Amino acid sequence: MKLTFLRSARPITGLGVSLLGLLMLGVPGLAQPAPLPAPLREALASAGIPPSAVGVYIQEVGAAQPLLEHHADRPMNPASTMKLLTTLAGLELLGPNYTWRTEAWLDGTLTGDVLQGNLVLKGYGDPKLTIEDLWLFLREIRARGLREIHGDLVLDRSFFAVEPNDPAHFDNDPGRPYNVGPDALLLNYKSVRLEFLPQEDSGTVTILPLPDLPQISIVNQLTLSGGSCEFWFERLQANPEPTRLSFTGVFPRGCGPKEKNYSLLSPNEYAFALFQQLWRELGGSLSGRVHDGLVPESARLLATWESAPLAEVIRDINKFSNNVMARQLFLTLSLAADNPPVSTDKAARAMREWLARSRLDFPELQIENGSGLSRNERISPRHLAELLLYAARSPLMPEYAGSLPIPGVDGTLRRRLAGSPAIGHAHLKTGYLEGVRAIAGYVVDTRGRTVVVVSIINHPQAVNALGFQEAVVQWAWGGGASGSCCTR
Repeated sequence: MKLTFLRSARPITGLGVSLLGLLMLGVPGLAQPAPLPAPLREALASAGIPPSAVGVYIQEVGAAQPLLEHHADRPMNPASTMKLLTTLAGLELLGPNYTWRTEAWLDGTLTGDVLQGNLVLKGYGDPKLTIEDLWLFLREIRARGLREIHGDLVLDRSFFAVEPNDPAHFDNDPGRPYNVGPDALLLNYKSVRLEFLPQEDSGTVTILPLPDLPQISIVNQLTLSGGSCEFWFERLQANPEPTRLSFTGVFPRGCGPKEKNYSLLSPNEYAFALFQQLWRELGGSLSGRVHDGLVPESARLLATWESAPLAEVIRDINKFSNNVMARQLFLTLSLAADNPPVSTDKAARAMREWLARSRLDFPELQIENGSGLSRNERISPRHLAELLLYAARSPLMPEYAGSLPIPGVDGTLRRRLAGSPAIGHAHLKTGYLEGVRAIAGYVVDTRGRTVVVVSIINHPQAVNALGFQEAVVQWAWGGGASGSCCTR
C-alpha cells in the first residue's frame, strides 16, 4: 500500500481532466468496464458526459461480488468524499470521545481581578470553537476572577507545525470560508456570517453580520426585485476586500432570510477583534495588543475549554462538508504517529500506518489535506467502496454512518431526490469541485439490504451530473440488477 502525500496543489483544467481519463484507459491491468444499466446511460447522456469519465462501484455489505462496477480501478479526484477516509481514520485512531483543548494562561500577577501582564490563549486544534463556545469560555475566565488585563493578548499556535496558508491559492477567492487554513487556535472558523433580510415596506435589504466586528465595514446597495430564489446569490454583485464587503444588485423579494459567510481578516486580526468584543460584553477590559507567542514556563493555567467529542464533530464535517474542520481533524491524526507538534507529514504517516493495520491496500491513494479541497487528491471508486465496506464491519459504524447526510432530510442532501421513494433510505457523502462530482455512502434497498454506493465523475461537464448521481442512488435502492449483471 502506497500513500502519496502532496504538499502543493496545481489546478487541473477541464482539458486536464479529460486527458487523465483518456490516459487511464490505456493503463495495463485495469479491467474493461461493463456497460452501465440503461437508466444510468440515459442520465449520463442527458448530462453530456461520456461513460469513460465515470467510475462506479456498488456492492451489498457482506456480498462476495459487486452489483455494478464501471472503471472502478481508475484513480480519480473524489472531491469531498475524501472526508469519508479522514473521518473514519479519526474515529478509529482518536476515538469517538476525543476532545480538543483550548487553554487560558496568566503570564503575570493577578491582584484581585486585575492582571498585570499578558493573557495567553493556547490552542490544540479545536475544529469547532464557535463564537458561542468562545463566549462561554471567556465567561468561565471572568468567573475565575479575571476582569482587567493590563497587558497583551498572546496567541500560542505552536501545537500546529504547518506552512503558512495562502487563502487565494486554491481558487483565487480568499474571502471564501472554505479557504481558511489550519490553525491550532481557530476561532469561529475565522468567518463572519451575513444574514440578508428583505424589507418589503422599504424595498430594501438589511444585512446583519455575526459577529459584528468594527474592523469590517459593509456597503449595502441592494434592492428588492422579483425572480427565482434558486440562484439568489448570483443576482448579487459581491466585492470582498481585506476589511470591507460591498454589495450591489437585486435580491429576490420572495426568498426570505438568506445567509452567506466570508473570511476577511488575518487570523490575529480576527482573533483580537472577536476577543475584544466578547470580553467587553462580559465586563472585561484589555489595554494591550495581540501577538503570537508561547506559554512561558512561569505562566499559571487559569481555565481550560474542551470541545465537543469527535463523534459530534464529524457530523458537522460530513453533513455540511466543512473543509476547514476536516483539515483540522486530519492534522490531529498526527497524534497517533508521533508527539506534538502535529504536522502534515505526521498525519500522512498516521493515515498510512492505520490503513496498513486495517489491511486496506490503496496504492493509488494521494492525499493533500484530507478534506477533498484539492486538485490532486486521488482514490479509486473500488477502494473508496472498500473503505465503506470496512467501516460497515466496524463497531464505530453507528457513529460513522450517522455523520453522513440523509437525502431529502439534512445536510448537503436535504434538497436532493425530491419525490423519490429512496428519500430517507440512505446515508451519503457528496463531493463537488470544478470538473468533479462524487457521491458515496450507504443505501438501504427495497429488500432491506445495506448497499455501498460510490460514483465519481471527472469531466468538465460534471456540474450537470446531479441527475446521474440520483439515478445511481435510485438504481441501488431499487435492488439494482439483483447481482445478475453489470460486473466483470
